[in-house]
Amino acid sequence: MVQPKFLLQPLSAAICIACYSSSSVAAQQAQNTTQLAPIVVTAQLNHDANGLIIHADPKQPIQPVPATDGADYLQSIPGFSSIKSGGTNGDVTFRGMFGSRIKILSDGSENLGACPARMDAPTSYIQPESYDRITVIKGPQTVQYANTGSAATVIFERQKPQLSQDKNYLGQASVLIGSFGRLDHNVEAAVGDEKKYIRLNANRSVADSYQDGEGNSVPSAWERWNTDLAFGWTPNDDTWIELTGGKADGEAEYAGRSMDGSQFARESLGLRFEKKNLTEVIKKVEGQVNYSYNDHVMDNFRLRTPPTVEMNHGGMMMEMPNPSEMQVTRRTLNSRLAMTSEWDKLSLITGVDSQQNHHAGSMKSMMMNMPLSTNMKFYSYGAFGELSYQLNDTYKLVTGARIDQVEIDALKLNDERKETLPSGFIRLENQYSEHNAKSYIGLGYVERVPDYWELFSTAHGNTGMSKPTFNDLDTEKTLQLDMGYQQEHGAFSLWTSAYAGLVNDFILLSYHNHATDHGHGSSFSAGAKNVDAVIAGAEAGVGYQFTDAIQADISTMYAWGEITDNNDPLPQIAPLEGRFNLRYVQDQYSLGLLWRAVAKQDRINLNKGNIVGYDIGESKGFSTLALNATYKVMNDVDLAVGIDNVLNKTYTEHLNKLGVGVDGQVGTEQFNNTGRNYWARISMKF
Repeated sequence: MVQPKFLLQPLSAAICIACYSSSSVAAQQAQNTTQLAPIVVTAQLNHDANGLIIHADPKQPIQPVPATDGADYLQSIPGFSSIKSGGTNGDVTFRGMFGSRIKILSDGSENLGACPARMDAPTSYIQPESYDRITVIKGPQTVQYANTGSAATVIFERQKPQLSQDKNYLGQASVLIGSFGRLDHNVEAAVGDEKKYIRLNANRSVADSYQDGEGNSVPSAWERWNTDLAFGWTPNDDTWIELTGGKADGEAEYAGRSMDGSQFARESLGLRFEKKNLTEVIKKVEGQVNYSYNDHVMDNFRLRTPPTVEMNHGGMMMEMPNPSEMQVTRRTLNSRLAMTSEWDKLSLITGVDSQQNHHAGSMKSMMMNMPLSTNMKFYSYGAFGELSYQLNDTYKLVTGARIDQVEIDALKLNDERKETLPSGFIRLENQYSEHNAKSYIGLGYVERVPDYWELFSTAHGNTGMSKPTFNDLDTEKTLQLDMGYQQEHGAFSLWTSAYAGLVNDFILLSYHNHATDHGHGSSFSAGAKNVDAVIAGAEAGVGYQFTDAIQADISTMYAWGEITDNNDPLPQIAPLEGRFNLRYVQDQYSLGLLWRAVAKQDRINLNKGNIVGYDIGESKGFSTLALNATYKVMNDVDLAVGIDNVLNKTYTEHLNKLGVGVDGQVGTEQFNNTGRNYWARISMKF
């Protein structure tokens, strides 16, 4: 795999030189204000909109070891978990919900994966540190984006660089080293002035397979790189135009799959604009068009020894290697146009958007040679309106509605379906300035069409037929109540958010033996059908500033779900989890401790789950301890170090893709997580 090692390989040396150079950036930009030491993010308490919306800074290091992809970073936010397959490219879950129930956006656009088993989930193509901010909107409480997620909407954002004649460049670079051969390089640089700029984001990450607490090697090595370029033009204070383009690739070994990912190629191109203050009422008009092409290859021979099959060779039965591979691609075109208007106490955002994506696949093995061909075409067109009205100094009303028209052409099945999907919400927000407290309560409704992975599973569907029609799965309908509260009082702070929902026609995947295509035996695979369900849960956190230097916080999350048809638990829901964080912060350095405790999960539904994983049994509880420290080497140069799983415990997450035997068949045990892990990260702003 060819990788762009320019600018990245010498990055370690460049940062070291910058740290000790007599002409350092800090000397050139000496300031009178004191810059405090950075901290390692171990808990998220930064809530807006009364606890409904979370903002995170992905340029800060997190613990456990800083993230390789979007799913890794989101796990630091209460409510999120990840179904692991190896060392990278996990598949994120939120409040027990999975897949297209979570809307993942990069700069307002959706980049969908291609793998039928979600080896390349949307977060797999996201390198968090190359973004400036992550925003999480819980529940169906926004309608601004196409095919709104019912569980959450997650937006990874890059902001326009603030450049001038006096400061015509800025950026950040970092290097991370860690146990098991981990080495990351990240660089972001922008050059320009008030009128124009060019920005580069480039990163590379490699790691060997890790060892669990007992010293056993777990197949989990990866190698990945991303490069994105942006050209911006701001002819005046109210106008912004940006053209973007990017390429990426990678490979990953998977402990929990019968194949590895030998290619994760990405190409992207985008154009967006923003025009402010058109009239006294029309405050902003914005639009964007984004194209992405993902080309993913999975196989069982490039990164591992291929399984063998018994064949007749010259009258003798012999064990022969049986290499196989599958190539899948997804081309996605997104467009969006929105307008923000304001009258006195009222703000209204209206807009239209669309998405087209084409999926193609091929398969090669000793038994077949299927060329790459398009098997699905997806089209959606939507319109939305979201209104905010400030009732008085204390109360604000927020409401919205949208309609989506979706058409799916299943070329593989010679079938098609069309759906009209309504969604909407209403929310009341309260702010009590005298008590420094906020709260909200909202009711949202959203309909979700079955996604590619659910439609093309080996579904027996609602009819129980082995070959159902393409329309056999109904749309999923979620009605959810969300509420939250947060308050700060002196050294004490707290926040909580809770939800309860009714899900009609929840799409459940059941795993059992299905006949494979072309009559070659059977496989233990997924079939989708609709059930009715109820869901509920909460996230909460409490913080306390003991002294100017010592601070602590504790957070917890719990999700619950039940199938009302038979009172069975909803599967693949993470157990109750708590995190305790203690920090000692001084001007130049900080010390931190993170204790994570996870309860056992005894609410399971055997062999039921989602397209990635399924419940195989109850999971044991566990706890892990992590330590970290940071030091401000000089202005804009920071050093962070950490030890994850200090006690070197051997443990397994409940959400964990099953291990695979040497013969490539589905295993019956889950693989263990990483043992004791050391890491260090140095970063520099300029």
